[in-house]
Amino acid sequence: MASPPPPEPAPAEAGVESMEGLVLDTVISRAGARPAAALACASTRLRTAVADDSLWRGFCAEDLGLDAPVDPEGQPLPSFQVAYKVWLESFGMYPLPMVKRVKQFWTSMKTWLSENFPEAYRTLCKGVSEAQLKSAEDDLGFKLPMPTKLLYRFCNAQLPFSEDHDANKSISTHGLIGGYAFYDHWVNVHLSPLEQIVEETKDFYREFHDVFHGRKFIVVATSWFRPKTFLLDCSNGELYVGTYNLTIGGMLPCVPKALIKPAENDLAQDGLLLWLEEHLRRLQNGMIKTRMLMTSRYISLYPEAPPSCSSVVTNGIKVRSSAVFVPEHPGGPGEKFMFTYSIRMSVPEACMLGGVYYSSCQLCSRHWTIRSCDRVVSDVSGGGVIGQYPVLLPGEDEFVYESCTPLPKVPGSVEGSFSFVPGKLIRPEGKPFEVMVAPFPLQVPEYIF
Repeated sequence: MASPPPPEPAPAEAGVESMEGLVLDTVISRAGARPAAALACASTRLRTAVADDSLWRGFCAEDLGLDAPVDPEGQPLPSFQVAYKVWLESFGMYPLPMVKRVKQFWTSMKTWLSENFPEAYRTLCKGVSEAQLKSAEDDLGFKLPMPTKLLYRFCNAQLPFSEDHDANKSISTHGLIGGYAFYDHWVNVHLSPLEQIVEETKDFYREFHDVFHGRKFIVVATSWFRPKTFLLDCSNGELYVGTYNLTIGGMLPCVPKALIKPAENDLAQDGLLLWLEEHLRRLQNGMIKTRMLMTSRYISLYPEAPPSCSSVVTNGIKVRSSAVFVPEHPGGPGEKFMFTYSIRMSVPEACMLGGVYYSSCQLCSRHWTIRSCDRVVSDVSGGGVIGQYPVLLPGEDEFVYESCTPLPKVPGSVEGSFSFVPGKLIRPEGKPFEVMVAPFPLQVPEYIF
């Protein structure tokens, strides 16, 4: 006699139905938002359990980084459950971990700008729509990397440059990436909005058609002063900066290639996002800061903290020094690499020499030793700095000056000293004394800004 067939297993919903209180809440929360929504269709009891907004508060925090029930524009919504639904409708075509990552980047960047650089914060633009992204892709003739599209969904970068010279000048130092200035070489890099990307990319291909024909590059950031161009390769998500020989294809990677995820990964082709995240980290930890350039504030790319910035105090005079790689600047014959360096000197408390305090001191000369791969390539002395002989007073702001030096090979370094007199040059109060400049590095960094 044949044995009876085994009983069919009960559906999963039936097992969940038998659970009570905290156990049921724990199971639903661990299942995730999408399974929870499916469970809500199984019975009235489960629908009631899934409707608990504390459950959706957790889903919103975990999946989207939301700590309040708001829509993508920041407008309040009646509940976390509604918020999750609205966000899924807006961004459901993207992997939620990437949505959360991009949202957190822009939230943090906007917070930093609003607190530290409100002039630049006011240049940020409202995010674009999927339709606008599709139109841009149609104009370009190729697809944009998914993380790049998400970046522009949340924020359409900065106000575009226009034909209005005065309007451009008013925002010229407010670039999100920032820059540097030495002699007549001023650079301040702005993140380009979508419409400017399309226009400048078309111009780029017209100008460099023979060199870049058939490649999928877009111009994502530029400088209004001296030209400096950042190019995103949309075929693999790698980001490059144009060098002084961009006309023949000269470029350097701006992000370590090993960090950029391949196309088959859910978080793929994220070179531009990695670059922006690293820039934000440097702003947040004080490695780079805002500084005044004449009457305008800007983000200065000269490092402010070790190991990239050296600092030493001699006889009460403090000297801080750091350098930035300048890929767009051509050197002379045999000078492949150009660096700009910033020297900041001050008297935090008092100038003291031989146990005697002085109310002021004045720089009279300088001496520099510059090395390339541990070989001295320049050993020079001269009067003043960039034609100036600053007088330092206790407690006053730093005297800051910038200059530049080429190198045939990297890495390299700069070190040296300044000669000061107590009092002033026209009426010295003591003998000249030396103030050290600790060595600071000249090297091509992993991340180029």
